[in-house]
Amino acid sequence: MWVLTNGHEVTYILTESREAARIQEVLANFKGVLISDFYAAYDNVGRQRQRCLIHFIRELNDELLASPFDDEFKEIATSFGYLLQRIVTTVDGNGLKSHFLKKHLKDVDRFYRKLTAVRYQSELSVRHMKKFQRYRNELFTFLSHDGVSWHNNNAEHAIKAFVPFREALGGNSSTTSLDEYLTLLSVCQTCKLSGVDFLDFLCSGKKDINAFAESKGRRNRRKPQTS
Repeated sequence: MWVLTNGHEVTYILTESREAARIQEVLANFKGVLISDFYAAYDNVGRQRQRCLIHFIRELNDELLASPFDDEFKEIATSFGYLLQRIVTTVDGNGLKSHFLKKHLKDVDRFYRKLTAVRYQSELSVRHMKKFQRYRNELFTFLSHDGVSWHNNNAEHAIKAFVPFREALGGNSSTTSLDEYLTLLSVCQTCKLSGVDFLDFLCSGKKDINAFAESKGRRNRRKPQTS
């Protein structure tokens, strides 16, 4: 089950496997910034990508706990943490506005110069140094765009809405019924983000949630964060 959301609308898509073909087909004409984790299915989707830094931080923390005496890796993780801390402070104070965030591009360059200037010895440090280099153009895309988040929490929250249904079924559901449920869940979660009642929308007979929300004066006007 795949979840796509831009902060205003949510779409759940059911596929037979985690293979990339279907989701790449759905996003073939996507022109925005795709925010995702590091799953390889997203590697060739969209022209610009922002990898979820929360996922990345979680990975670094797990590695630190597993290798507490690797001083080289600890230095890499600490330097990245300081960099991200400065950036998040700017986000907290000014929002996701490139006018304020672009100043941190110099900090990113400084971090990478320091990273590549060292000849790391530990296998863990070498592996993560290569990962930092591989995803350099996808870790800090949000610094150059308005309204693009540095994490995919929107999608994570949308996934949580499906969890109670999955637990209740315990795997006992046909593909057709599950697909129908996900269609309704897409409508339900989009209504929630738009600030309208799901049942009211269904009873209205309308097909455009945005128009219905605006007619009720309940349109959620938060700046979208493409995920």
